[in-house]
Amino acid sequence: MNKSRKKITVLDFGSQYAHLIAKRLRMSGYYSEIALPSSPLSAFENTAGIILSGGPSSVYEKNIPEFNSEIFSLEIPMLGLCYGHQLMSSASGGKVSKALTGEFGIARLENKGCPQSPLFKDIAFPAQVWMSHQDEVTKTAPDFEVIGFTKDCKFAAVQDLSKKRFGLQFHIEVKDTTDGNKILENFAKICNMEKNWDNDTVLDIILNDIRSAAKDKKVLLFLSGGVDSTVAFALLNKALGQDRVLGLHIDNGFMRLNESEQVAKQYRSFGFNNFIVEDAGKTFLKAVQGLTDPQKKRMAVGETFIAVRNEVVSKQHLNEDEWLLAQGTLYPDIIESGGTENSKTIKTHHNRVAGIQKLIEKGLIIEPLKDLYKDEVRSIGKKIGLSDHLVMRHPFPGPGLSINVLCSDAKFTKKDKEEFEKASEELSSIALDMFCEKCSASMEKYVLPVKSVGVQGDFRTYKFPAALSFEKQEGGYYHIPKNYDKLEKASSLITNNCSYINRCIIRLWQNPAVSDGDLKLQEGYCDKNRLDQLRQADDAVLTELQNTGWYNRIFQHLTISLPYASSKNRTSFVLRPVFSEDVMTARFARLPHEILLSIVKKISELPFTDAIFFDLTNKPPATFGWE
Repeated sequence: MNKSRKKITVLDFGSQYAHLIAKRLRMSGYYSEIALPSSPLSAFENTAGIILSGGPSSVYEKNIPEFNSEIFSLEIPMLGLCYGHQLMSSASGGKVSKALTGEFGIARLENKGCPQSPLFKDIAFPAQVWMSHQDEVTKTAPDFEVIGFTKDCKFAAVQDLSKKRFGLQFHIEVKDTTDGNKILENFAKICNMEKNWDNDTVLDIILNDIRSAAKDKKVLLFLSGGVDSTVAFALLNKALGQDRVLGLHIDNGFMRLNESEQVAKQYRSFGFNNFIVEDAGKTFLKAVQGLTDPQKKRMAVGETFIAVRNEVVSKQHLNEDEWLLAQGTLYPDIIESGGTENSKTIKTHHNRVAGIQKLIEKGLIIEPLKDLYKDEVRSIGKKIGLSDHLVMRHPFPGPGLSINVLCSDAKFTKKDKEEFEKASEELSSIALDMFCEKCSASMEKYVLPVKSVGVQGDFRTYKFPAALSFEKQEGGYYHIPKNYDKLEKASSLITNNCSYINRCIIRLWQNPAVSDGDLKLQEGYCDKNRLDQLRQADDAVLTELQNTGWYNRIFQHLTISLPYASSKNRTSFVLRPVFSEDVMTARFARLPHEILLSIVKKISELPFTDAIFFDLTNKPPATFGWE
């Protein structure tokens, strides 16, 4: 990057959202860069302001990210977010402790009785903000004043105007903080920044980086058919020409119904002829056979991609000295895999397994999109002329449907039993008084004996889902409260107050021939039978979404197959539609009830379906998928 360009520097303390801060600033036209908190003062040349990101650590612990405290001596504006807010307050003489009530998700920021702040110029209160914390400032530093608070956080926003220091407990960089962009722009103005960044510059940098990394070599790209690999493929072709790029689409047996055929057809129609399709379904199924641990399953898929790639290189007689490997990796993939110095692993991505890491270390991998987020990728795709049909597809990761098939050996360990009992006790103590009398009278709440991955306070969690169930109706259907706000409130109340629960789902339908007692944790793995079951259910959902125009209104839909049924040959499904802008945060999509019921009807008619649920959980505390 241009060293003379004026910038706002973001210190990365390991937050999921650190790079999202920089991206937001760039999207607003202000150049920004990421730096380590341990950076020397010389790294802040031409820095107009500093933002301290959130992170998974607690400021009062011993093993916290290394921080160069001399940075606080710089006479430039600074803004601390979440962990950064706590660090700034602690270093200035305040106190940070465990919060009585952690906050995850949407909160309301108030400023009644507080002094005015240039950071909140033109912001209307109460303001919607996004929280993800278990610690909080419990005593403000001497020179700081409170400029905002929430129901459960007394010092949610503070400032020291004399030094132009600001601290916010919430995340302004995520879409669900409604005025987040405005707050960032206000901070940029406090820093006296002028707009100096645009999409044309980004595209030029990507193309130049590709040419610089490739030199005189050719590039082989894993081509899943998803948005990321498609845009990466187009950029490689634009930078190097089709004669130096080869796309490899591997049908790994985890594709959606007829997915590989559709992918090949779409590429050809757009003029891409420099790709090949390799059927490796049996190889991948063998690699995940008998695996129940989600991390091991992802690693097996990633390593198998490398093995198949090597086989293809050999069959195509490609000289490995002349070829590099390319991937459509996005920055969230790197963050969630623990790929930054201070971040914690949320899940291991197939493009960050050991075999890939070794190639990266040798300089044999090109990742054109590694500093971008999904919405940026789509914007770049449109800019270089790709059709909406290609760039607006729902995300579909390399491991495909394999990570939507939850696996189990049906054995509950002593620890599992203890945690399940504690989760059940916690849930039973939660009073959900936001529903009408009729709903409350028929409502049941219980815990499902399966675990899924979540993200809370920048840490990975692996916990049980709480299930809500209302009045039973004819045909196995259950009443769905019309008010999604109340369902979201119930979901947040449960996940914010239960230590052993990180999701909340609602029962939509249950096979009338199956009683509650019949549904149990079953032995089930990622095999062809379960994948075929999932393919049919997933296709029913996506077809309905496309027919009703909702496919393009939501960010992504995942259909999850659970090993929770009346027998090992049957299954239950979870519907997981989400709204998101950047993958880092999400809200469950509020599908119209008539569409939801139509989907349920189709899936319930499949002969192997025992129950259907709908995921009411935002991100955080849950991730998009369940593995």
